[in-house]
Amino acid sequence: MKPVLLASLLATALTAGAQTPDEDPYLWLEEVSGEKAMAWVKARNAETEALLKNRPGFEALRAELLEGLNAKDRIPRFTRMGDWVYNLWQDDKHKRGIWRRTTLAEYAKAEPAWETVLDLDALGATEGKSWVFAGANCLAPDYRRCLLSLSPGGSDASVVREFDTRDKAFVKGGFELPEAKSQVDWKDSNHIFVGTDFGPGSMTDSGYPRISKLWQRGTPLASAKTLFEGEQKDTWVGVGVDGHGAQQRALIQRALDFYRAEYRLLTPKGLKKLDLPLDAQPQLWRERLLVRLRSDWTVGGQSFKAGSLLVGSWKDFLAGKPKFSSLFEPTSTRSLAGFITTQQHVVLNVSDKVASKLEEWDFRGKTPAKRAVQAPFPGTLTISSLYDSDLKKDALADRYLISYTDFLTPDTLSLARAGSDERQALKSRTTWFDAEGMRAEQHFVNSKDGTSIPYFVIYPKGAKADGKNPTLLYGYGGFEVSMTPGYSSSRGRGWLAKGGVFVLANIRGGGEFGPTWHKAAIRENKQRSYDDFIAVAEDLIAKKITTPAQLGIMGGSNGGLLMGAIVTQRPDLFNAVVCQVPLLDMKRYHKLLAGASWMAEYGDPDKAEDWAFISQYSPYQNVKAGVKMPRVLINTSTKDDRVHPGHARKMAARMIELGHNPLYWENIEGGHGGAADNEQRATWQAIEYSYLWMQLGGK
Repeated sequence: MKPVLLASLLATALTAGAQTPDEDPYLWLEEVSGEKAMAWVKARNAETEALLKNRPGFEALRAELLEGLNAKDRIPRFTRMGDWVYNLWQDDKHKRGIWRRTTLAEYAKAEPAWETVLDLDALGATEGKSWVFAGANCLAPDYRRCLLSLSPGGSDASVVREFDTRDKAFVKGGFELPEAKSQVDWKDSNHIFVGTDFGPGSMTDSGYPRISKLWQRGTPLASAKTLFEGEQKDTWVGVGVDGHGAQQRALIQRALDFYRAEYRLLTPKGLKKLDLPLDAQPQLWRERLLVRLRSDWTVGGQSFKAGSLLVGSWKDFLAGKPKFSSLFEPTSTRSLAGFITTQQHVVLNVSDKVASKLEEWDFRGKTPAKRAVQAPFPGTLTISSLYDSDLKKDALADRYLISYTDFLTPDTLSLARAGSDERQALKSRTTWFDAEGMRAEQHFVNSKDGTSIPYFVIYPKGAKADGKNPTLLYGYGGFEVSMTPGYSSSRGRGWLAKGGVFVLANIRGGGEFGPTWHKAAIRENKQRSYDDFIAVAEDLIAKKITTPAQLGIMGGSNGGLLMGAIVTQRPDLFNAVVCQVPLLDMKRYHKLLAGASWMAEYGDPDKAEDWAFISQYSPYQNVKAGVKMPRVLINTSTKDDRVHPGHARKMAARMIELGHNPLYWENIEGGHGGAADNEQRATWQAIEYSYLWMQLGGK
């Protein structure tokens, strides 16, 4: 079953709240494209570029990073649709990318022949638009007709246009939606499920669709039939579809907040609400129902722990006779990183002390049987299924992909068969920096409350614990997102190969040890994320891996909030801070763009009891004059319609006002990812690494 909406999808702009200019003198910087605000942005950009782009070696570094980003040996990640595998490819000749396809057999060749389906650069040039590919939802089982999402400049909001993959052209008079944070899926060739901006009151406070409708081809959108309406305070409403034709099952999801949702099955007799815990995540799998738990649950006389994965009969569940068995139960060190289904197997991706292991459950016999899968260890494994339930006969029914990487090992991709450890090597990357003599280690340190926090240290060649190492510490710590080992040509070339130590912190708020690890550092306990990060920094200094003068930190989005909180709480620990696309004004975050959808993570600052704890760490309200702070680099994107660029702008303005000297750089395109293409991405990264070496190593 396709997910109804990704939790990482975040919302459209909302009107600014009622705070007066006297309370916040920089509200005008929230006017994203306002003339005064953009003049301020351009002035700050010019200052930053004059300093960093003129440093010796900047252009060489940028070229080196761009070479890695455009590398021909990158593994083309693909989506299978029938007989084809589809991929979006960006390089020096295709800056915005080509949407292309080939067969799996052809893909396995060293030099596969790809067929271009849509050229985004050519489309943008023809239409005079800065189009960025934002995904395709194609109608099974022939996958000829697709609902194509195109984003202007990389924003989350996109237009939707029907596309014919056989004719390689947009369908004249086909389904089409204007720019919005829309959610669409196919019912059949003449009907789609749609949630979009239908007009005033049709979007939630978070900027997502509040209403799901069924839209018939050839009729105006205004005549679409309403299926379900959520409330204004909900996060979103959307439809997810499993199967097609008479076997199709459609679930309407009403997201109450970021982690809790109600599900309703669309039936000929109306909507049937599923009796599930609000924070459970269901998935339909043939005649079965899989349920991933975020809280303990007692059902059918059995009790299951938070973090478990359950399986039961879909028919029995609908009949009110639920009976589940557990496919995974977490321990203090093991959590479920993810799972996939093939025709007859469930494959688990298990995180064991932040290293991946695979397990398979075989459902071909009377009783499901479990086995461990032999795969590279330790490092990060990712898995994706090739099974297509919409096909009557599928040669890939029990095949899936396994990808492996770690900090010093380039990615490899293999084709596996469930029930066997034999696999076919498909692709592998070459080495993009000299890792000889480098090493990766895992350490643990006790946080302020005694909780053991893991972190990874990657040493460059010849590095010793002598307190003389330029060190970059990265963290996130939110939304149950795990920080795992991975290979990066940019990090390798821009930092490790030049003598820098890299550290990745697995702080609470993330998902490294399941939902309990996340819940331990949300709302009134958010400070624990910051305490964990500080503990790691102090341990690096205590172990003489580095010193405060040579320690820098980096984080983006929620990790940008982490950077702001840390630098206002412990500025003495660091000499460089890279604060990327950040949340920083936690007094107003819920009134800007998608912020209302994150109150389950942070709390509601309009409630006195919540502001009491939010105010203790909100960076914008905690910057003080007369405090010695490192020179901070704050970067964001004008086109970021997920985390409002006003956060970054206002923080920089306030720091300047209070006598600090931040660097600020704002990319005009790029959305929440910061860059719309590899050239922009290389510039972004070169600015960051140039700043870090200026602050920490003098290179």
